[in-house]
Amino acid sequence: MTTHTHSPKRETAHWTTRAGALADRLERGARALADLVRPLSDAQWQSYLPGDGRTIGVVVHHVASVYPLEIELALKLAGGQAITGVTMVDVDAMNARHAAEHSAVTKAAALDLLERNSAKAAASIRTLSDEDLAQAAPVSLYADAPLTCQFLLEDHAVRHSYHHLAGITRRLQGIR
Repeated sequence: MTTHTHSPKRETAHWTTRAGALADRLERGARALADLVRPLSDAQWQSYLPGDGRTIGVVVHHVASVYPLEIELALKLAGGQAITGVTMVDVDAMNARHAAEHSAVTKAAALDLLERNSAKAAASIRTLSDEDLAQAAPVSLYADAPLTCQFLLEDHAVRHSYHHLAGITRRLQGIR
């Protein structure tokens, strides 16, 4: 994947109501995830999520670690560039590599990364104009459907913490 460079317009843009709302939702989701897992015992942190195969700790670190990639792809769309060569096979392989490499992640490390990367992601979102958010291009992950930057943000970076928050909550209801 290529790295998207900010256009001068994007670096100086003031956030719009839409971009600010998206960034706020991303930050709320990250905070909710952090608030849920912060008080967990070590045993809970290392417990596996049914149907997922990863521990709660690995999943929290996963959410934090993919914000930069999710934002990179959204910025690419904002610039009118297609997203090519990304498939669910690639996503699954990336997630499996991450799980293997971070199986012993500590709560402190994961929460620190979640805080830092969610703040950077939200700051990047706030630089987007309404025009950027409405920009559409083909996305290989969705059978090359032309999708908007806003859709990609909502379906990935913004939704991600909420998606895993729900799975972790279901798991904890069975072990608390």
